[in-house]
Amino acid sequence: MALDLRLDTKMSQSLVMTPRLQQAIKLLQLNNMEMIQHVNEAMLENPTLEVASTEGAEALSDLDIATQKHADAAENETNEQQNGAAESIDWEKFLETMQDRRGPSSLGGTIHDDLPPIETNLTYGESLAEHLLWQLHMQWCNEEERKASEAIIQNLDERGYFASTLAELAETTGLSLDAMEAGLEIVQGLDPIGCGARDVVECLVLQARVLHPDDEDFILILQKHLPHLEKRNYAAIARDLGIDIEDVAEYHKMMKHELEPHPGRGFGSEEPRYITPDVYVDKHGEEWVILLNEEGMPDLRVSKAYFKLLKSATKKDKEYLLDKLRGAEFLIKSINKRRKTIRKVMESILKFQHDFFEAGVDQLHPLVLQDVADDIGVHSSTVSRVTTNKYVHTPHGIFELKYFFSNGVHQDSARTWPPPP
Repeated sequence: MALDLRLDTKMSQSLVMTPRLQQAIKLLQLNNMEMIQHVNEAMLENPTLEVASTEGAEALSDLDIATQKHADAAENETNEQQNGAAESIDWEKFLETMQDRRGPSSLGGTIHDDLPPIETNLTYGESLAEHLLWQLHMQWCNEEERKASEAIIQNLDERGYFASTLAELAETTGLSLDAMEAGLEIVQGLDPIGCGARDVVECLVLQARVLHPDDEDFILILQKHLPHLEKRNYAAIARDLGIDIEDVAEYHKMMKHELEPHPGRGFGSEEPRYITPDVYVDKHGEEWVILLNEEGMPDLRVSKAYFKLLKSATKKDKEYLLDKLRGAEFLIKSINKRRKTIRKVMESILKFQHDFFEAGVDQLHPLVLQDVADDIGVHSSTVSRVTTNKYVHTPHGIFELKYFFSNGVHQDSARTWPPPP
């Protein structure tokens, strides 16, 4: 058989997690206070971002501003979905009703006036085990796999690593080794990715396979060449894999900026936190109204002054300005997309848990992430990110968005449900 060398071209599609796409995903996970901090930091780093001027506008109370902002957002979203059809809620009438209920705006009221005393909003950071168990109870698996997954989660260390062995845990729990292996696979698929790894290499590889599933060079570098990366011995890696040294340096940057060697970091804090609701759900007449809390959130826009500077800028300055302008535009679009996604998730929860909002916690129904994901047309991981570390103010109190899933699903009954089609 003759061997010959030749060059072939082919077209293929693959998912690439660009830094901006990662930023958009990250924004979904932030709660209101974290989002405000992120936006303020972005304004410091990007001079083309500015706060939209309110000069010349009629003086409004905090309630007026917040309600009008959410009304505009809701109207824009509805117009997009219904080709300009009018919003079904009369926002002006709603605003008047809210003002009548709370008194004149001259009293200085804000959207936080109806909250219970601050001490009732005290909470503690969620532990890693709690975070993973909540996701586990949303998974479709058999009884043995569920018990194995729970045992593994309870044996993770503070880094998120599985500190024992499957054989030892199988003997302790009385479960089969096959069940333990299936349970480990389930745990390693939960968020944050990397939990359940036995060492740092496995942890990083798990994350890389999610972020860059088709980049085998990246995987091989993590599997075989971490010591070389630590010493910045890029030449040895390039020689072994047959790639350019510049590519190895870029992979090193990707590893440092995209991967987390300790996925359990940030969980289990014992310091108390005070809750600020991210969403308000209130009944107006016969309709339920959803308002996103954006008090303190700057209303961003791209500065027009920098567009003018582009005309006289040097080539180098122009590249810098264009990069900043594109970054500013993408951030604004990502924030708007975040608003729409949170609103859609809350609308879906309100639809599925309508009895809860009408009558209270006794009427909470079983609900899984996939139900909401299918309802609004997104991946279940998106719903998971939106509901993490976010709270809603309801007529029955303040609840974490996760509450509408986990408290409605009981382990004994969950395994009797038919799996989704």
